[in-house]
Amino acid sequence: MKIQKAQKEQVKLRVGISGASGFGKTYSALLLAYGITNDWSKIAVIDTENGSANLYSELGNYNTVNLQPPYSPERYIEAIELCEKSGIEVIIIDSITHEWSGKGGCLQIHEQLGGKFQDWAKITPRHQAFIDKILQSNCHVITTVRKKIDYSMDRDSNGKTRVVKHGLKDITREGFSYELTIDFEIINDNHLVVASKDRTGLFMNKPEFVISSGTGKKLLDWCNNGRTLEDIKVEIKSCTTLEGLRHIYSKYPNLQSNIKEIILSRKREIENVVVPNKEIIETIKPSKNGVRINADTKSE
Repeated sequence: MKIQKAQKEQVKLRVGISGASGFGKTYSALLLAYGITNDWSKIAVIDTENGSANLYSELGNYNTVNLQPPYSPERYIEAIELCEKSGIEVIIIDSITHEWSGKGGCLQIHEQLGGKFQDWAKITPRHQAFIDKILQSNCHVITTVRKKIDYSMDRDSNGKTRVVKHGLKDITREGFSYELTIDFEIINDNHLVVASKDRTGLFMNKPEFVISSGTGKKLLDWCNNGRTLEDIKVEIKSCTTLEGLRHIYSKYPNLQSNIKEIILSRKREIENVVVPNKEIIETIKPSKNGVRINADTKSE
């Protein structure tokens, strides 16, 4: 246990994208992921939507994990761990709805146990382990979730019962959105989104827009305290010590894949300056009378 300064650079994004079927959740998630990592090969989609992630393969060489039933919390955790071990930087879980209401998901597990209220004591820890895995992952995580129309049965002033429509509701356990860095809601089939929850302050109470790779880049810049990749490149180029390069590399874990080659190139430049000087010093030896001469010189 120790006290240390808070560093936003250490933040891994937890982004939610919700919307009705056909509104473009998967496509939007892919563009967002590319904006974050700028490398399709570092993106993986955990696909529970019957291979829908493969529909956009022309975008780039991203990876997929085809997750089949049962959609238990443990199966999702296994898929996330597979992505982490494979060096993935952005994991898209498309979608988390199946973990809750799909075949073998939490609601079906509850039903199979008998459907009693006390049976949730066995299921809730399993569901929470899945949520914790998302929150504790060393990758950026984007989750998609389906929506459904929420109804209730209310009585009017005459005592008659009527169906009241309350809008769309996420098909997952209530409260998940509170865990997210930002929660985007796709509001129509034109792919327009609004931020229903936003810890970054970048999109809250702003006009509707369409998610692009630029949206992901904007979020990554926020993670790096507003410093863009170009700013960091300048910082690297101006660094004159190897220790300084190590500090810069560790300071921006969200961008390490982007700056690794630049760091190595600058490292070689610094070493090419330092090493020759060191070799010159090593060729200078003291003579018997105390005069420093070049070791290769045969006479004083």
